[in-house]
Amino acid sequence: MTSKQKIFYFIYLHRTGLTVTGLSLALLLYPVFENNPYTLGLTNLIAINAIVVLGLNLFIGYAGQISLGHAAFFGLGAYGSAIATVTFNIPAWPAMFLVAGMVALVALIVGIPILRLSGHYLAMATLGMNFVFHSILLQWDEMTGGPSGFAGIPYLSFGSFAFDDEIRLHYLIWGFALLALLLCLNLVRSSVGRGLAALAGDEVAAAALGVDTRKTKVKIFVLSAILASVAGSLFAHTYSFISPDSFDIFVATDFVIMVVIGGMGSIWGSLFGAGLITMLPEWMDIFETYKDFVHGGLLVLVLLFLPQGLVSGIIDNIKIKVTLRRRKNAET
Repeated sequence: MTSKQKIFYFIYLHRTGLTVTGLSLALLLYPVFENNPYTLGLTNLIAINAIVVLGLNLFIGYAGQISLGHAAFFGLGAYGSAIATVTFNIPAWPAMFLVAGMVALVALIVGIPILRLSGHYLAMATLGMNFVFHSILLQWDEMTGGPSGFAGIPYLSFGSFAFDDEIRLHYLIWGFALLALLLCLNLVRSSVGRGLAALAGDEVAAAALGVDTRKTKVKIFVLSAILASVAGSLFAHTYSFISPDSFDIFVATDFVIMVVIGGMGSIWGSLFGAGLITMLPEWMDIFETYKDFVHGGLLVLVLLFLPQGLVSGIIDNIKIKVTLRRRKNAET
């Protein structure tokens, strides 16, 4: 093997680690070249959405289930941190992790019965869960602020160092997003990930191979809820104000669209899907009123022409074309 071949083999063997390292360096240097607070705020929102979508993709893309209720876990994290810090004066960092633990318990209690369902029935059950949560936010004025929202949420801080501007928030939020990315990448490459892949392919076959399908689905559901909760807490402490509209069924649907656009079962695609759907309204200001229709139309187009997702579909098409070209060159 020549030195050039060794280099290519090393890159291929460690492509995931190198890609994560490259992304980390790019994010580290990004504020140096782009210090516009508005642009940084958008990229910070992409990171928050990406944390939710990474967990949701484990549940939809790898476990083969469907959830239209993850905006509820996102909202529980946000409102939980807000109430804990403002109403009960609990420090922000302990509140975030305490709330994540409580959300995990809620997801476990809810998940055990509803994950007996599948397909459209599971989708309707999770949608109903989100609707109930949104109704509670609107009606429980004394605790949540009702339709007026919840204001005065403190920034996260270490002593006197507060994450109170877009640059500091960039490093904080993307740090959490990279941790979530590494967690998901390692999970899908583990024995648990192989069990998930079998579960998504055929639940009966997975059970025959020794995969405890029920426990696996519940565990992934809880993990995805924890990631959504952490993202919700970051959302609350970033914007210092939250309202029920940020956690309604349209937001839950957007999360699913992000998964589908990026590619079900594609961890890297989750980042792309979160970025595209978050930025789409910024690229089409005129159609802001029709955002939900545009998102729905885009979802239908992807499902029709690239059912494996936009990123996965493009990559698969490139691989097919490269393979066909190599065969053609070999024949000639």
